[in-house]
Amino acid sequence: MLQSVLESAGIQAARVESEWWFIFRVTTVVTVIVLAGLAVAVRRGLRGRDTGASEQRMLRYIGIAGAITVVILFAILVRSIFTSRALASERVSDVMQIEVMAYQWWWSVEYQHPEPEQRVRTANELHIPVGKTVAIKLLASDVIHSFWVPSLAGKLDAIPGHEAVLWLRADRAGVYRGQCAEYCGFQHAHMAFVVIAEPPDDFERWIQAQRKTANQPQSPIEQRGLQLVQQRACVMCHTIRGTAAGGRIAPDLTHFATRSTIAAGTLPRTPEHVNAWISDPQAIKPGNRMPTIALAPEDRAAIVAYLEQLR
Repeated sequence: MLQSVLESAGIQAARVESEWWFIFRVTTVVTVIVLAGLAVAVRRGLRGRDTGASEQRMLRYIGIAGAITVVILFAILVRSIFTSRALASERVSDVMQIEVMAYQWWWSVEYQHPEPEQRVRTANELHIPVGKTVAIKLLASDVIHSFWVPSLAGKLDAIPGHEAVLWLRADRAGVYRGQCAEYCGFQHAHMAFVVIAEPPDDFERWIQAQRKTANQPQSPIEQRGLQLVQQRACVMCHTIRGTAAGGRIAPDLTHFATRSTIAAGTLPRTPEHVNAWISDPQAIKPGNRMPTIALAPEDRAAIVAYLEQLR
C-alpha cells in the first residue's frame, strides 16, 4: 500500500512530485550558499577585519543576495502557476463520476449513473480503472474535511454546502492509501480510505458485483444474524440492499465483506475485529456516531457471521 508524494502513480501526483523536487533542490542550494556566507562572515569577524571598505562590500553582497532571492521566488511562483494549470488541463469530458461525502469520521462513496438503480454505494474504499480519469465530487456533511491520496493527486477540501471536484488518474495498478488532511475533530487521525486501481476488466467485474443485492444467508447462524440486524437499530442507520435495512446515515453494508478495513481504516476487517466493534465501538474509536447496542455474545457472533458472507 502506497502513501507518499514521492512515489507518484498518476499524472496529477507526478506533476506535484516534480514541483516538490524543484523547490527542494533550489532551497537546498540556497541553504548551502547562505551557510557558507555565514561561515565566511563569522571568520572575518573573528579576525577583526571590520573596516569601512569591508562594510561597503558587505552591503553590496547583501544587495546582490536580495536580488537573487527575488529572482528565485519569482521562478518558483512561475513554475507553480504552470503546474497548477497543467493539473487543471487534465480535465476531460468523458469521465467516470464518483461522489464522495465526508462525515465525522468516515467516507461515503457513490458511483454515479444515469439510472439510479445502477448506482453503487460503498464506504472508505474506492475502486478505479487504471489509465482512466475519474472525477471525484467532494461534499461534506458536518465540518471541513480534506481528501488526499498522496500517490495519485494533490489534496482538496470538502466544505459543507460547497461542491468541489478532484480529477484523478492512476497509471499503474495498486492500492493507495488516502487520508483526511484537514483537522476535523477527535478522530481525524482515524479517517482514512484506500483507492484500489485495477485493470479495466477487473474493475468492471467489481462494479457489476457491487450492483447486486446482498447475498442471502445460508447457514442457521447467518439467518439468525440477518434476523437480528433487521430487528435491532442497525436498520435505522445502515443499508443492506435486498433486506429491510435502509438507513442512509451510516456506511452501506450490502457488500461489507469485500472491504479490507473497518471504521475508516482503523482496523483490518477480521471476524474478531468486527465482533469487538459491534460490542463496543466507542472503545475502538471514541466519539464516533455508532451507538453501543447491548447484545448477548451468541447474538454478536450471529451478526458477525451474517456480515462476513456479504460479498
